[in-house]
Amino acid sequence: MPSSTGHAARLALAVLLFTLATVPAAGAEPRTPAAPTGAAAWTARPVAGGSGAGGTGKSAGRSYFYLEGPPGAVLQDRLSVTNPGTAPVTVRLRGVDTYRAGDGGRTARDGGKPTAGSGPGTGSGGRAGNGAGVGVGAWLRTATAKVVVPARTRAEVPFSVTLPTGSAPGDRSGAIVAESGGRSVGVRVRLRVGGPTLAALTVEDVIVSGKAVHYTLVNRGNTLLVPRITVSADGVFGPLLRRGTRTLPLELPPGRRVTLTEPWPDAPALDSVTVRLRVTAAGGAHDEASARARFVSWAPLTGAALPLPAAAAVYAYRRRRGHRRPRGGRQRGGAPAPAPYEDGSPARPPGGLRACDTRRLTKTGTGGES
Repeated sequence: MPSSTGHAARLALAVLLFTLATVPAAGAEPRTPAAPTGAAAWTARPVAGGSGAGGTGKSAGRSYFYLEGPPGAVLQDRLSVTNPGTAPVTVRLRGVDTYRAGDGGRTARDGGKPTAGSGPGTGSGGRAGNGAGVGVGAWLRTATAKVVVPARTRAEVPFSVTLPTGSAPGDRSGAIVAESGGRSVGVRVRLRVGGPTLAALTVEDVIVSGKAVHYTLVNRGNTLLVPRITVSADGVFGPLLRRGTRTLPLELPPGRRVTLTEPWPDAPALDSVTVRLRVTAAGGAHDEASARARFVSWAPLTGAALPLPAAAAVYAYRRRRGHRRPRGGRQRGGAPAPAPYEDGSPARPPGGLRACDTRRLTKTGTGGES
């Protein structure tokens, strides 16, 4: 007959093995269900090959739209929205003006105002912006402002860009923004209005401040420009800075201005310099500007000026001692000082009297006085 102690030991061992089998090992990550493929998986891009006026006619896939036409033309194309997920997706569409900022990223302007690309959808008919813009964002209209894409389905949304009859020739840049579930996708639209083109670029407001050079670029023409810049600086004793021509990471649409900063970490501490900027762009656009600046480091000057107050104090002290009246020997002007009296009292000055100047009386006889 088995003992009760052995039975209890076998029962405890069975409980321990069951616990080890059900509890994950230390450090092991618990399993989490795979994220469902839903709204975050949708994509938006141009329809391959394009269609209608203004399409590129290419059969391969495109990463952006390119439309071209004269003032008054209506340009058309199609946007493809694909939903590979397992649930329907509702996507809102709108158009914006865009340009590449100085940091290399793209900035959108909705109806002429800067936007982060995540505002509410456009109104009925999908008109982009509020009509106050002057480019693609104001001229673009989608067939619908909202499209519902079923699961594992692709939807094509036609859109058009109407060029005003009075629009100036040149390049424009914009985008179609698709939004759903807090996610935004921008599909770039490059637009060229036919007619004579002019490439003109100016550099203005050049200021040297500290260890940086600030300046402003302005596109005075009607074409989209990608500026290139050359920087040089000369001091009193020769060249200080030479930076070769390089392309700036930005696009400058017609009429647009942008303020930039050129770092100069090794600027001189003490010098008078002239900084020159030369900018160029495609189409023959170019301009030059310069600015003068004086660099003064106060630390060396302060150190050199510290002995001056001490020297001035020493000079004043010696000058004051030189004007004091001497106590013996010769008076001021070189005249000998009068000798003291026999009784040791100080001598009177010339023409003066002592404080107690009396005559001595001597008796030589009775009633006599001498």
